[in-house]
Amino acid sequence: MKEKVLKSTIQVAQMDELPDVERELLEMAIEGTNRSYAPYSHFHVGAAILLENGIKFIGCNQENAAFPAGICAERSAIFAAGAQYPDQPILMLAIAARNEKGELVDEPVSPCGTCRQVIIETETRFKHPVRILLYGKKCVYIVDGIHQLMPLSFTEF
Repeated sequence: MKEKVLKSTIQVAQMDELPDVERELLEMAIEGTNRSYAPYSHFHVGAAILLENGIKFIGCNQENAAFPAGICAERSAIFAAGAQYPDQPILMLAIAARNEKGELVDEPVSPCGTCRQVIIETETRFKHPVRILLYGKKCVYIVDGIHQLMPLSFTEF
């Protein structure tokens, strides 16, 4: 029997270390947490994406009593962009969250498995990695491509 080691590289930074475009996208994701509808989980997630053409979209989680009729913040932003600009690759995705007290989380949160698969499909479709910025009050995680978070997947470009 052999063993296969999977390795992920995640950069850790402070907001003031980031380029303006990344800070702006994170601020948009934080704004998205205020637009969230989360009466069941009380976990408010915001996402923001930057398309290759420079257009930005905000997404937020939308819960529904008829689970799983809701949608995550990441997918709401990705699908909105795809509906408006279907030929534009996503360059960056920023994610932020607020807890049940309404406070921004201390540690960065990462996409759920379904959102990770949607990001994989997006990268595969455009043959371009998505830079992912995960916000926490203590630090920001920076991931260059979803395969750093999900190394084994259905598709790969």
